[in-house]
Amino acid sequence: MPDSCHSTDADEFISSASAGPLAAAFKAVGHPVRLQILELLALRSDPVCACDIESRFSLSQPTISHHLRVLRKAGLVASERRGTWIYYSVSEEGIGPISSFLRSLTNHSGDSGYVSQN
Repeated sequence: MPDSCHSTDADEFISSASAGPLAAAFKAVGHPVRLQILELLALRSDPVCACDIESRFSLSQPTISHHLRVLRKAGLVASERRGTWIYYSVSEEGIGPISSFLRSLTNHSGDSGYVSQN
């Protein structure tokens, strides 16, 4: 008789060391504006000036700067100063773990992927 009602392989679970940074990255993209900023940056092949990001939203400059700072601290975006402007791009190193984790979920569930609720 088994010791528990569920048999699981411990190797299938994300490690505790990986779970913390991954959870922080998901928290960073857990706000609609930050998710939109990340998508905007991902759709562009070149870094995007902060002023161009700000112009896409009806939010104040300090609010956009806050959202960009959260994404940067989570390692999801990279920034580069060019004169007085800061240019942002998606950090492949930061996005990679999120992408891999989500792919692993779809591989485990047999689901074909995300379906928009729109």
